[in-house]
Amino acid sequence: QVQLVESGGGLVQAGESLRLSCAASGSIFSINVMGWYRQAPGKQRELVATIPSDGSTNYAYSLKGRFTISRDNAKNTVDLQMNSLKPEDTAVYYCYVRVRAYSYWGQGTQVTVSS
Repeated sequence: QVQLVESGGGLVQAGESLRLSCAASGSIFSINVMGWYRQAPGKQRELVATIPSDGSTNYAYSLKGRFTISRDNAKNTVDLQMNSLKPEDTAVYYCYVRVRAYSYWGQGTQVTVSS
């Protein structure tokens, strides 16, 4: 089993920044992919960004340039730096990890951006 603990969500005003962090622990031999997804009220969960073990990155097209994902393989952590936040970024943000063929999700952290 893999446990994911997220932190860093909160309430900010439009234009401000937040940094989300996620730490993975448990039965980890090697993490293939780490990432973040989000789900806004009444909407489906959507990709924010992912980062495989080789350090390459994949972003939702609309978020590229404002959000930056990074990971620390030694610590099994993944961070999401979110800049120039907009009210439409309001959502629950979920940490995601894939270990071999298995996917794991964090409990989610709320990000609210006020106008």
